[in-house]
Amino acid sequence: MSNIREVARLAGVSVATVSRTLKSPERVLAPTRERVLAAVEQAGYRPNLMAVQFRSRRTGNLVILVPTIANTFFARVISGAQQAAQAAGYRLLLCDTQGREALERQFAELVYAYQADGVIQLRAFDPFENVAADADLPPIVNACEVIHGGRHPTISLDNFAAAKAMTEHLLALGHRRIGLIKGSKNSPLTRDRLAGYAAALAEAAIAFDETLVCHGNFSLDAGFAGAAKMLALADRPSALFCENDEMAIGALKRIRQAGLRVPEDMSLVGFDDIPMAAYCDPPLTTISQPAEAFGEKAVEMLIALIEKQALVTRHVVLPFTLTPRSSTAPFGGAAR
Repeated sequence: MSNIREVARLAGVSVATVSRTLKSPERVLAPTRERVLAAVEQAGYRPNLMAVQFRSRRTGNLVILVPTIANTFFARVISGAQQAAQAAGYRLLLCDTQGREALERQFAELVYAYQADGVIQLRAFDPFENVAADADLPPIVNACEVIHGGRHPTISLDNFAAAKAMTEHLLALGHRRIGLIKGSKNSPLTRDRLAGYAAALAEAAIAFDETLVCHGNFSLDAGFAGAAKMLALADRPSALFCENDEMAIGALKRIRQAGLRVPEDMSLVGFDDIPMAAYCDPPLTTISQPAEAFGEKAVEMLIALIEKQALVTRHVVLPFTLTPRSSTAPFGGAAR
């Protein structure tokens, strides 16, 4: 079996240079690094990773806690995180927690067992909430659905402003009865988007109507069921705002089953701009948010924490864009 000395002989460098190349390749000049890696391949050398990890207390693993991998938006966040982790020489361990606190704590504690170096949490729950505030907390970044006023670095969107902008878009088209299908009950995203919707109505001097607000859970089924409730109202809304695109797609199916047309009979909007949104019939007006950037920024911030680098800011707010498509039209008019 080959060893590190054989690699050093083949590459014409010292054992220390081989070790440095394998542990911190960025600290080795490119020509030397290439010779060492070629010698590693030629010799068939496989370093004792467990020994390296024991000495450095680093595993090269990052844990990402995802409420559900079935959600298209989270899939894009994971993709961005995976690319950023790989580019930085880290591995991403994906944990589909289904929003269960016990699982989130269990996976997060891999850091204590030296099986991971840090945690990215995509839900508004602190898996280290039982760790004292003055303790040396493991590296963790909270992204997407963040804990307002929490103690960890965050990466979020201004969901209040985004929902307000979307509601104002519908108001500008002449709609006055605007239904809202909300996301999960305890989600900060839901609370912020509801508040933005309500603020836009208040500024337009339109009374908030509880009958136009329906509880959902960000799923296709919730959009379908929510649209059914809205259509059953004696004075149904002329526009429907769903707090994510998947619910809007579910709502679109129910609206069509009722024999109505989008946007001629009811305008419909979503939130997230998942790939399917542009391919709906009609294409969906939505709020575009940079899903992949959530993952990329979370990984970058987490690695900075792991490597004891100073953070430029502990709270990053990513931009949104209102993307109008042909699922919205002026009240009583044609699509635009």
